[in-house]
Amino acid sequence: MKQSIVAQVTELNGMSVGQLAERWKALYSTEPPLRNRVHLIKRLAYRIQELAYGGLSEETKANLRNMAQAQEPKHKGGHVPGTRFVREWNGERHEVTITRDGFEYRGRPFKSLSAVARTITGTRWNGPVFFGLRKQEQAA
Repeated sequence: MKQSIVAQVTELNGMSVGQLAERWKALYSTEPPLRNRVHLIKRLAYRIQELAYGGLSEETKANLRNMAQAQEPKHKGGHVPGTRFVREWNGERHEVTITRDGFEYRGRPFKSLSAVARTITGTRWNGPVFFGLRKQEQAA
């Protein structure tokens, strides 16, 4: 007799990461994207239920994508407000957050990532290059 859905999901908690990875391969027919125990358990529990009860309809998936896009307006660089860029410079960690109006660095607003890079280095830098979003040759 086949195990109940509840039993299958409960069983995941007692599995090792290696066993979870094997279960992933059996249910998804791919290698797991990472070997994080909590992530594997959550995704496997969802997959077990999805196979038993059916997944979301294409219409529902499209509606969810549309709602998510409407709730998260993109910044002109294509990144969502709240995204953070981190760079170490001269042994110091620098963190920049994208806002709806531009960028925030150490509580100060900036219109461009290049202005932030200039503040950090004291010289003119291409902001996306400085933060590793673009390679030097692409910026030229």
